[in-house]
Amino acid sequence: MQPSANMDVSDGLGVEVVLPEDGRAAPCCPHGPTLLFEKVGKLKEGRRFYACSACRDRKDCNFFQWEEDKVSEVRLLAREAENQSKRQQLSQKEACSRLRRFASLRPDEKKFCQDCQTLLLPAEHEAHSSHRTTAVSAAQLARPSVLLRPLDNKKSHAQYLFTDRSANFLLDTLAALGYRKVLCVGTPRLQELIKLRNLEQKHEPMKSLLLDIDFRYAQFYSQDEFCHYNMFNHHFFDGEASGAALQAFLTECDGQKAVMVSDPPFGGLVKPLAHSFSLISQTWRKLQASDCSNTDMPMMWIFPYFFEPRILESLPSCTMLDYQVDYDNHPLYKHGKTGRKQTPVRLFTNISPRDVVLPKDEGYRFCSVCQRFVVSLNKHCAKCNICPSKDGREWKHCSTCEKCVKPSWRHCQRCGRCALPDHPCGQSPGQEGCFNCGSMEHKRKACSLKDTHRFSAKRGGKPGPRGLLLKPKAKRKSGAARRAKQLTVTK
Repeated sequence: MQPSANMDVSDGLGVEVVLPEDGRAAPCCPHGPTLLFEKVGKLKEGRRFYACSACRDRKDCNFFQWEEDKVSEVRLLAREAENQSKRQQLSQKEACSRLRRFASLRPDEKKFCQDCQTLLLPAEHEAHSSHRTTAVSAAQLARPSVLLRPLDNKKSHAQYLFTDRSANFLLDTLAALGYRKVLCVGTPRLQELIKLRNLEQKHEPMKSLLLDIDFRYAQFYSQDEFCHYNMFNHHFFDGEASGAALQAFLTECDGQKAVMVSDPPFGGLVKPLAHSFSLISQTWRKLQASDCSNTDMPMMWIFPYFFEPRILESLPSCTMLDYQVDYDNHPLYKHGKTGRKQTPVRLFTNISPRDVVLPKDEGYRFCSVCQRFVVSLNKHCAKCNICPSKDGREWKHCSTCEKCVKPSWRHCQRCGRCALPDHPCGQSPGQEGCFNCGSMEHKRKACSLKDTHRFSAKRGGKPGPRGLLLKPKAKRKSGAARRAKQLTVTK
């Protein structure tokens, strides 16, 4: 079995994403351009391969190609034919045309096929007579995330939808900050709430554009409200038309400020996601009339708190807030009897933390020293001079480690660090030193010999422990060759 493509590691064993630098086009799978990965580790470093950007399991998308492979014309044609067969039968323009026709139908003619997840026109009712079909009300048409069955494949396109509590908090916060355009990247429920509030006319109208890989949403929105989009490779499936829709949306006029809100799959790779968001920010920056050359597009990235180091490494202008986001259909990431007391999902934003007011009635308070809102149990540490808690519990200060740690951790004299009481002693919490040259002064990423070892591995050698290049193993002879040799010896 080939390596799993969507493993997010840094200096440990596994694979790492290599972001495009030379403008070279990557081969495509049904989900758009693939990502380039590099094997990482003590013994397998150096070889690169292309794999699907959106799926972590080859059962969902089996694309795999070594970087150095030369693909024949016949194989390229077969690959393109396969990609074409898996693309949507309807274009986004055709889907919008169907929506207009559907909206003009009588209430008794509006039907939805639960098996095919499709809005049905009268001429299609007979073909779906053996399927489970239901009538569609105006309220359901306005909330497609309730009508559609959420995708639940955790290794590709799992969909978890905000609770009304979280969606309303996000929208109220953005409205209070003066944003009137919300770019919803993988946040369909936020898009719905914006449209519903506009219909109620209780607040100043807001515009929204949904970018999502789930093409089913194209049935419910116009071309200036939805773009079929893969956030892992910044790919618009509808090409230039969608790119133009995004540019039109990001152009701020009449004082309408734009903000991006993204809720990626939790198993997604941080590096390509951050790269895509940066490309959107660059597009926004170029479209502004004022000088925004050193300004990033305002954004909120919703992700578990334990990804904080990786997110801040890619987007250093962001800060993690204490607000806990929960979901309707997630077994753990929600409040209540069936979920956790605290969910691990947080807001990462480049908006000033003091301006994002967290609700007092949900247990948040303002720390005048940190100049941000924190959960009540996140007590300010005078020694660290921060409110240190990441998981919502009250952390404690360890004088030996000179930092605050989780309340369940204890300082281990043998390991020289804090850890759980039953941790395996003597094992380092992370990889030490450089796999390439053995130096303890830097990691593999910063090693000047990294590329040398990668090319050496391509020529047949492989890096051994601490980067020593081992002699390549002799190729194992085929069964036929071994049998031929045995016959020769026998004779």
